Amino acid sequence: MTDFSEPDKSIGSFNAQAAARLLNAAADLTLVIDGQGVICDLSVGTGSLPASEDWIGRKWIDTVTVESRVKVEEMLREAKTGALSRSRHINHRLAASQDFPVRYSAIQIGRNGRIVALGHELRPLAQLQQRLVEAQRMTEQEFLRLRSAETRFRILFQLASEAVLIADASTLKTIDVNPAAATLLEATSGKLVGRSLIDIFYSTSREDIEPQLSAIRSIGRIEGLRVRVSNGRECWLSAALLRQDDSAQVIVRLTPLVEASGAGLPLSKLQMLRALEGMPDAIILVDQDRCILDANNAFLEMAQISSLTQAKGQSLERWIGRSGVDLNVLFANLREHGTMRNFGTTLRSDFGQAEDVEISGICMPGGESPTFAFIIRMLARQPRIQQIMTAEHSRSAEQLSELVGRVPLKDLVRETTEITEKLCIEAALKLTSDNRAAAAQMLGLSRQSLYGKLRRYGIGDLSDDATDIDDASDS
Repeated sequence: MTDFSEPDKSIGSFNAQAAARLLNAAADLTLVIDGQGVICDLSVGTGSLPASEDWIGRKWIDTVTVESRVKVEEMLREAKTGALSRSRHINHRLAASQDFPVRYSAIQIGRNGRIVALGHELRPLAQLQQRLVEAQRMTEQEFLRLRSAETRFRILFQLASEAVLIADASTLKTIDVNPAAATLLEATSGKLVGRSLIDIFYSTSREDIEPQLSAIRSIGRIEGLRVRVSNGRECWLSAALLRQDDSAQVIVRLTPLVEASGAGLPLSKLQMLRALEGMPDAIILVDQDRCILDANNAFLEMAQISSLTQAKGQSLERWIGRSGVDLNVLFANLREHGTMRNFGTTLRSDFGQAEDVEISGICMPGGESPTFAFIIRMLARQPRIQQIMTAEHSRSAEQLSELVGRVPLKDLVRETTEITEKLCIEAALKLTSDNRAAAAQMLGLSRQSLYGKLRRYGIGDLSDDATDIDDASDS
């Protein structure tokens, strides 16, 4: 600390009021203390100190916490020697068990032994320190979480039975390889790391895989590509792009062809599975919640879906059926009878295009969670009336009932007689288990119109129609 060289000349003399204003401006809290350590007066600069006026007339040592008493005594003792005491962190005790931190320096002024304690409030600094501690705690927790996640990833990566390789997306050089991949490729992990990803494939497969791996930054994913690795084994390849910070990595999965098709299966069964995958008709597998589990390429083309990942887990209602009634009828019949053939409905693509289709399905029991398999066949684009009906109205009831659900009722009425209308209504009631509200929705009629036609043709229990019509009107 450097004192003024000539304070008498540079500062001069000034009165007590000027000194008080100077002390008030120099500190957040200024205490004037007598020789016995009693606070005679105080001033509060910036900030506020609750109930500070109660300190006047009390000993300074009585206004602080227990751990700060020794510091107050040392400051008073040092100030009485005429020198500026060392600055100390003092905590004042306030109401509601709150502490008010202040850093004081004390000096004796005048000839009457008065001591002035200049204090600077530390609450903003304490708040910053608390925020720093909290930020450090959160950082440590996040670090522990990431380290735990990385540990779990490494364990899964090492124990996974499926061959997995990780490569840099820009250079396509291998970064990491799990033991299953090293076993599949008949090489050690050390020899595979740093090697170009293209080099692990057989020469005839490189022409197919290299453009797709090079373009994975834009396409994002590769699904079900059949390749041959360097040791001659055929595998299914799937790859996905993983972006992290400013870098991107490619995760490649290799599944040996025999394992992908089902280990231990006869050759005829393997050929059957491959045939189903390549069928021109769409084949899908659905769980009990009507969510897609798997589908072949034909379904992806019909629904105009870019990859199987976009379809898995999605509801079948997103693509199949004119309304919820179609699928309700379809699944109800499958649960009751086990199979369903040539059910007419529509298939909507992701781009809004609708096509008439026929669905045949089977329910495969699985305890409380049955699985459903469907074959979807696209119908010809010409009107169905012209395909099925002839100029003569000599179709049987069974043939006419096949039209229900695939052709609106108004088109049938134009081409058929009253008997056709009657047969269609009877077929709709049969498909919906005599649920007249569902039958009306399937036929595209209001409930009142359907009830009128039921009375007209004498279908069903006519004694209940009046009540049904009244209920429909009330609703």
